[in-house]
Amino acid sequence: MPFDHNDHYHRLLLRQLPPRCRTALDVGCGTGRFARRLAARGIDVHAVDPSAETLTRARAATAGTPGGPPVRYQQADAARLQLPPGHYDFISCLASLHHMPFETVSTLRAALAPGGVLAVLGCYPERSPADYAWSLAAAPVNAAARLAVGAAEALRPSGAADPVRAPTAPPTVPLPRIRQQAAELLPGARIRRLLLWRYLLVFRRPDS
Repeated sequence: MPFDHNDHYHRLLLRQLPPRCRTALDVGCGTGRFARRLAARGIDVHAVDPSAETLTRARAATAGTPGGPPVRYQQADAARLQLPPGHYDFISCLASLHHMPFETVSTLRAALAPGGVLAVLGCYPERSPADYAWSLAAAPVNAAARLAVGAAEALRPSGAADPVRAPTAPPTVPLPRIRQQAAELLPGARIRRLLLWRYLLVFRRPDS
């Protein structure tokens, strides 16, 4: 089924945009769906991903998208990327932070402009009773969403579905440890658990 948990939370992430956002960095952009949504709002978007195959698909899809400035795609490992300090009003990581050391958030924090926002839609492994309870609650919602999206996909013209998917890896750091690391590296960050096996981390750099 084509239901994508990350796409489901796009609107939630867009609500984290700071006022008068002009520049954004999308880390682990995959096929560029969220980067295109940012660009459609008139934001100058720099999108990075280590996969050449998914970036080829992202560039092709972006070329056919009207409106907004073009997205600047770059094949790169975000953990090793030299980012301009204090440059981006918004930095997003959609299910990509667990592919790199968590300490990468320090680099991303330094790249935020004053008042800028880092928004992480993250993944975590199920380890605790609370994790399994949330998973149990999510199962029927996930099944219903998959059926609904699958029915919609069946009505699309043959060959319209995108066969290219970004590479994935299982998360290994449990949510309590993520909270601990965030408290150390992103003071003041807010983390909340989301229903569909995700968490949302939001950090805002002080204005001064």
